[in-house]
Amino acid sequence: MKMWSGRFRQPLDPKFEQWQRSFPFDRKLLAYELKASRAHAKALRAAGVLTSEEYGLVIAGLDRIRIKAEEEPDFLNDPEAEDVHHFVEKHLVTIIGEVGQKLHSGRSRNEQIATDLRLYVREAIGDLRKKIGELLETLLSRCDEAENAVMPAYTHLQRAEPVLVAHWLLAYFEMFWRDAERILDCRKRLNECPLGSGAVTGAPLTLDRELVSRQLEFDGPTANSMDATSDRDFVIEFVNAVCLLGAHLSRWAEELILFATQEYGFIRLPEPYSTGSSAMPQKQNPDSLELIRGKAARLIGCQASLLATVKGLPLAYNKDMQETQEPLFDAASTALACVEIATGFMGQVAFDYGRMRAACETGFMNALAAATYLAKRGVPFRQAHETVAHAVQLCVSRNCELQDLSRQEFQVLSSAFGPDIYEHLTLEAVLACHDVPGGTAPERVRKALREAREKLSIMQEAHGTHA
Repeated sequence: MKMWSGRFRQPLDPKFEQWQRSFPFDRKLLAYELKASRAHAKALRAAGVLTSEEYGLVIAGLDRIRIKAEEEPDFLNDPEAEDVHHFVEKHLVTIIGEVGQKLHSGRSRNEQIATDLRLYVREAIGDLRKKIGELLETLLSRCDEAENAVMPAYTHLQRAEPVLVAHWLLAYFEMFWRDAERILDCRKRLNECPLGSGAVTGAPLTLDRELVSRQLEFDGPTANSMDATSDRDFVIEFVNAVCLLGAHLSRWAEELILFATQEYGFIRLPEPYSTGSSAMPQKQNPDSLELIRGKAARLIGCQASLLATVKGLPLAYNKDMQETQEPLFDAASTALACVEIATGFMGQVAFDYGRMRAACETGFMNALAAATYLAKRGVPFRQAHETVAHAVQLCVSRNCELQDLSRQEFQVLSSAFGPDIYEHLTLEAVLACHDVPGGTAPERVRKALREAREKLSIMQEAHGTHA
């Protein structure tokens, strides 16, 4: 029997009945539905709707459903259940009899799904932050291994200036750190309890909403019943944050895909995260990275679907909102898997530090250092820039590097060039001149690495609090 069938004289069209069911996907929410139902049962007992004996029966019945779901996979293959709420009520009545029908007193499926989804997203936030923490830890470990190894930094995909490999890795640390913080920030606004909101106007029974909120570890009850039952901001906000995480993972993957090519040769792909070609025996393909890059597009699709679903909905609940569940579930599981794969890849990828360094020693990557040398000696920077550009033109015509020019040639270009210019053109000097907070000077990078470890340590310590 449907939870609403009393109003109707005709059965549903069989195709429509199956088409409108959400249980095939919202059964993922069973654990949260059972948890919320336990809290509601406690409120019903406090309100005198359930006796202590009935309350005990309900709790035992809910526990039995949980155990059966864990031990008997086929238990969830219920072709009759319309949604997870119907599934629980149906089996509760089967297990404990008519008392099970009392559990729905004073509540609506509208508030139930809003509560279940908040519980789901809250747990997803904890799981995802934990996995991002593992990725961050791996990045820092690779920073330690890299020590003072250098590589080119790029702008416009053209070699720009040398940086420490650790500095490059810390750039991704900062990206993913922001993602972890952004995802946690979503928790502040979702951690309110909709139970007690009823279908739209509030529960028809005098229920202790504070009691229910405490039971479910929410910060408190939602402020408005109409908003509570129709709000999916927390879903959209979470998926927005996950979407940006996906974009950052995609940028990371794209860069490593480039670095793995023979043209760059900066990394060697780890075999456990690569595949081959069915036609070309020599191939080792970065499929794990390409899939991460591709799944970022999938996350963007989830975000677009959510926004399109809610953009024109009047208050309060509408059946359209059922369509917000699958994009949420997909985004959460996709992001979690991408972070796990990225962490595994990052832990095993091999860096060719020699080739990276060699790439820093050609291409005039010390040109800015030469211009800075002149600027420190009183030459206006715009003029210094022009002078070094002429020096580069000269080198291009001679197929040499700046440090290959003679002292006399430097003097012809500018009398401000002294005999110590060569000391300022070495790779080590070019790195050292960026001695500002956030710069790639070795001591600055070591300091940044220490600070990153401190931030990560605080995050890991706090994880249990926000799980």
